[in-house]
Amino acid sequence: MTRFGFRTRLLLVLIAFAVLPAIAVGAAWAWAASEAFSMVASEDGWQRLATTGDRALTAARAGARSPGQRAALDAHERELRATLEQAARLDYLAPRLIRPVLLGVGIVFVLVTVLASKAAGHFSRQLSRPLDDIVGWTERIARDDPLPDGPPPKGAPEFDVLRSRMRTMATQLAAGRRAATEAARLAAFRETARRVAHELKNPLTPISFAVSALRRTASPAQHDALEVLDVETRRLETLAKSFAQFGRLPDGPAHDVDVAELLRYAARTTLGPDAPVTVDVPDGLPMVRGHHDALARAMANLLLNANDAIASAANGAGGAITITARADDTATPAAVRIAVADTGCGMTPDVLARIWEPYVTSKPGGTGLGLAIVKQAVDAHGGAVHAASTPGTGTTITLTLPVAQATGSAA
Repeated sequence: MTRFGFRTRLLLVLIAFAVLPAIAVGAAWAWAASEAFSMVASEDGWQRLATTGDRALTAARAGARSPGQRAALDAHERELRATLEQAARLDYLAPRLIRPVLLGVGIVFVLVTVLASKAAGHFSRQLSRPLDDIVGWTERIARDDPLPDGPPPKGAPEFDVLRSRMRTMATQLAAGRRAATEAARLAAFRETARRVAHELKNPLTPISFAVSALRRTASPAQHDALEVLDVETRRLETLAKSFAQFGRLPDGPAHDVDVAELLRYAARTTLGPDAPVTVDVPDGLPMVRGHHDALARAMANLLLNANDAIASAANGAGGAITITARADDTATPAAVRIAVADTGCGMTPDVLARIWEPYVTSKPGGTGLGLAIVKQAVDAHGGAVHAASTPGTGTTITLTLPVAQATGSAA
């Protein structure tokens, strides 16, 4: 069985609602007109009326005595004759008028049908085209395809409102899909990091003990080999520590963190007292609700990256790192903005676009987890990260941490 499209079905329904009543009314009107003509133009009835009228007038004249009575009878006879003459004319015209009347009814019916078809076609287009377009949008949203940007088909203004709502919904769905995909990807990275850290830590402890024991009994010829083993063991320990940090989200109860104290402590302990680090923190800086250890690890990674950028700069000397923190009351909720700026080698735009991804690094021997750990810690506190860099000039990393908001992922 052939299934008509929505537009065809709508067109047939509209035409049926317009044409069928017109057919019924036209047929009833034609039947009523035909019956009326036949009743009015009945020749036999008028002939009987004329015969009985003549008899009545003849009888009346025979009994009439006064001139007034005769005058009344004459007037009645004239009216009767005039009526009979009109009846004869109508009897002549009735058979000849019924056909033009029926033809007129047919012409009116055809005009009504044509106009109804035109109106039904217009309304069906006004409804079916936008609906077909919206159905296509739903299929695109289901496939996660981009929605068209061209002018929409003509239709009622309500369809434009519906398209606008659907475009907003599609944007939110796409953002949700990306967030879910990113969350699943990071969860897989964290799980891998935890397993790698676990597998590395197990053999590293006995290896370290074995290297220490061999140092006491090794000959001078074996010292170089032991030194290589010691250096590589320490490198693997550092790698395992990075994997462990990335694989673990902040846990435990959140508490107030003194940002000023945290920044000064990180600058003093991460790079040493002689490092070219300047800390600019005003008095009265509000505290952040979160986890001190996670934020301290994030700041340490930022400072280590900034120091490496200074060391790899073209001049190799004269670089500086500046840490600033300011309260941002315009944010909702209120936040503290921490910026770590260096005068190092900077990054190109393609490298800058990928710095937050795990295992992406441009440093020899780097793990690619430093900035990923930073972003993970800031996201767990409901904050945001931003990076700006110019090759040959330096890089600025900005962290935005809410002042009084409980952690999201950790909670």
